[in-house]
Amino acid sequence: MANYWIDTHAHLYKEEFQLDKVDTLARSLQAGVARVYMPNIDHTSIDEMMELEARNPKTCIPMMGLHPCSVKKDFEKELYQVEAWLAKRRFAAVGEMGTDLYWDKTFWDQQKEAFLIQVEWAKKYELPIVIHCRESLQETIDLLEPHLDGKITGVFHCFSGTTEQAKRIVEMGFYVGLGGVVTFKKSGLEDIIPNIDLENIVLETDCPYLAPVPHRGKRNEPAYIPLIAQRVAELKKITLEELSYITVSNSKKLFNDSYELSDY
Repeated sequence: MANYWIDTHAHLYKEEFQLDKVDTLARSLQAGVARVYMPNIDHTSIDEMMELEARNPKTCIPMMGLHPCSVKKDFEKELYQVEAWLAKRRFAAVGEMGTDLYWDKTFWDQQKEAFLIQVEWAKKYELPIVIHCRESLQETIDLLEPHLDGKITGVFHCFSGTTEQAKRIVEMGFYVGLGGVVTFKKSGLEDIIPNIDLENIVLETDCPYLAPVPHRGKRNEPAYIPLIAQRVAELKKITLEELSYITVSNSKKLFNDSYELSDY
């Protein structure tokens, strides 16, 4: 049986794919990536993302949220559009949302406010949340924990934290998203991934960013999921077949997706 994969985090609508979206998706399917979940960024990304879904309804699945790097003084206007879309139709998740202390600390208070507003929307619409937390993982865990009531789950995408932080994420009922960073020599994840239960791992590319070795520094794409999977399987000392089965199952649980491999 072929290995099937799900890319739980891919920005396929970005301008980096403007000239070869069709070929990119063809390579993705050829690599066994049967499902690609697309996190929204802000109002500027919605149209392209929705068009991708319209053209590829079985493959490209949209989320709806406001990325923390798009949280500025007028973030309420951005959130108004997110809320309007969430009320209009079903999405896979509220995301990409979260916090970011890497690029700009100016709007930290606004980021936290936008985060908690989107957490409440996720509860209201019974959707998972997809969390960005660059240089702010501990702060995000601390921000989220008081609002857990058994009605919210999600994924900490692009995980690069400690074993203790991974443990806390799992205890909260959340998944750990692993991407191209796991293939980097100095990521430190080789000592951490063995301590994360397989039942709590999902795979992602975060394309066009963070391409795995041997493509590091170049454009990332969903077809590279098997490269990420190979490294995770090595660290977990399991076969690719086992990893495929478990991570696909985890992704379906995360997004409450009834998708069957027989549909591929």
